[in-house]
Amino acid sequence: MPISFLLMVNKQGQTRLSSYYEWISMAERTALESEIIRKCLSRSELQCSFLEYRGYKVVYRRYASLFFIIGTKPSPQEVENPENELGMLEFIHALVETMDKWAGSICELDIMYQLEQVHFLVDEMIQNGFIVETNKGNVLRPLDLMERESQKAESIYR
Repeated sequence: MPISFLLMVNKQGQTRLSSYYEWISMAERTALESEIIRKCLSRSELQCSFLEYRGYKVVYRRYASLFFIIGTKPSPQEVENPENELGMLEFIHALVETMDKWAGSICELDIMYQLEQVHFLVDEMIQNGFIVETNKGNVLRPLDLMERESQKAESIYR
């Protein structure tokens, strides 16, 4: 299984966005999230951005006040997780660059107040746990079209 979950977390450990690509019960999600977030936040900047926890390979990166965390787990047929950590780090960077292009300089407030668009942007890049698109233009085109249509609809009602 490629990506199992994607988390966006602030420096205080509050989850701002979570996307899961495999079924995990809510109690287990909450416990897993809090443990992984605690582990990532407690590590120093000099430490590696990869860790293994409960069978998940966790890759994280901090941008300003946000931590972007990706967890992958091997499929049942595989003994070892074949995911490339550097590839996941590069994907996190592509995600942040795309979000920067969309919102100027991405910050925690952009995620909080425009959560639906952020989910849509993430869904354009990851589908069913697989990275399907990394081209910024291709990812942002549907968001731009939705924005234009909503502006048209708003002008009709004025």
